[in-house]
Amino acid sequence: MTATISPAFTTIFDQEVKQAYQASRALAGLIREKSAVSGNTVKFPKLTKGVATVRTPKADVTPMSLTYSQATATMTDFIAAEYSDIFEQSHVNFDDRRELVEAVGNAIGRRMDQVAIDALDAATSIAVANTVQNDGSSGSAADLNVGKIRAAKKSLDANNVPPQDRCLLIHANNLSALIGQTETQSSEFNEVKALVDGTISKFLGMQIVIIGDRDEGGLTKDGSNDRSCYAFHKSALGMGVSMNQKSEVNYIPEKTSFLVSSMFSAGAIAIDDGSSGGIVKITCREA
Repeated sequence: MTATISPAFTTIFDQEVKQAYQASRALAGLIREKSAVSGNTVKFPKLTKGVATVRTPKADVTPMSLTYSQATATMTDFIAAEYSDIFEQSHVNFDDRRELVEAVGNAIGRRMDQVAIDALDAATSIAVANTVQNDGSSGSAADLNVGKIRAAKKSLDANNVPPQDRCLLIHANNLSALIGQTETQSSEFNEVKALVDGTISKFLGMQIVIIGDRDEGGLTKDGSNDRSCYAFHKSALGMGVSMNQKSEVNYIPEKTSFLVSSMFSAGAIAIDDGSSGGIVKITCREA
């Protein structure tokens, strides 16, 4: 007799995995997303800036000569799967199911983040914030500090990037260095008291997102311990999802186990990776 799991259980499991992965995604809601994409690519429109001119009575108007282009993201299929004997029981233990939900959901959430991070790493001609720091060091030979964040903000401001929906993506190591800065410890500079909470949620108008080491790759660090961090606007980074996350629970007789799988298909692209200036790379030398 073939072992089965009721459709109701599979539905509950799928919903729980979806909730888990959405909660574990560090960049959820912070990038531009398109769902239900048809085909294996998604295109994000790009439009150059225009300049208004003085109107001359009875003369032909002067067109702004705007140029349209597209940034294309290619879909990649991903799956998080695991064999599990726990489903062979007639009554599945809730705690065991919860652990598997978290494992699968977190794996999907981290991978969705990595798709976006890889797009940032692949961006070309982006602005770079490596200026002389307030501690006397220069260039990338310093960890994250207030001077580098100010430089990133200056770059975004200079390119007329909207002040809302800005994000600063950093590693946990960089947060440790930033908390040591006098400005971040003072409530006069920051609404969050770093020494009390041990974290900083927002600084200089940017929402700070912190991630640690990840098997998926995380934020790139080279042989000189230079970590690539990014300040960007929500509209500057696009992600297309051709297949939203869904789960299956199937019995595999050869394994005498149930195969629990959750999958999705998505791709990301840096939309503003040139003169638009919506993405700023911040190189941080970690100790």
